[in-house]
Amino acid sequence: MIELLRKRRSIRKFTEEKVAAEAVETLIEAALRAPASRSLNPWEFMVVDDPQLLEKLARAKRHGSEFVGRAPLAIVVCADSTRSDVWVEDCSIAAILIQCTAVSLGLGSCWAQIRNREHDSGKSAELYLQELLGLPEQVKVECIIGIGHPAERPRPLAADKLQREKVRLNRWS
Repeated sequence: MIELLRKRRSIRKFTEEKVAAEAVETLIEAALRAPASRSLNPWEFMVVDDPQLLEKLARAKRHGSEFVGRAPLAIVVCADSTRSDVWVEDCSIAAILIQCTAVSLGLGSCWAQIRNREHDSGKSAELYLQELLGLPEQVKVECIIGIGHPAERPRPLAADKLQREKVRLNRWS
């Protein structure tokens, strides 16, 4: 697992190669195996490979989601907010498992935050996606993960660049 974390970088440029059906199935399995508080499993996943719909997903928010329109695959991570009070945490766990699984398959990915972001001055990114995807009101959107074959290879973060000052033992001071 640590090797996957060392390799994982945000990939925003993808080749035009489609993601194989077997890889998509593995990504779905990873998402569905994500742990969830009290095993309530509030998460829901929208798998999108339609190029026109990917272009619309890319316009979900003002900045930071454009790369989704160039990805051959996206997974919209959402949850039935009536099932759990910690759906955000549960979705976040599922999302990182999707991203680590993508790395294990030789794919790249990047997360586009949707929750608490604006689509435009009159609409949230979440509402835009609820309308676009036909999601019920109680299904909230955490993020979109763009996935594909990397067209860029950013270097892994060097171990000496890790923010070790963020780690404390037993007490703050």
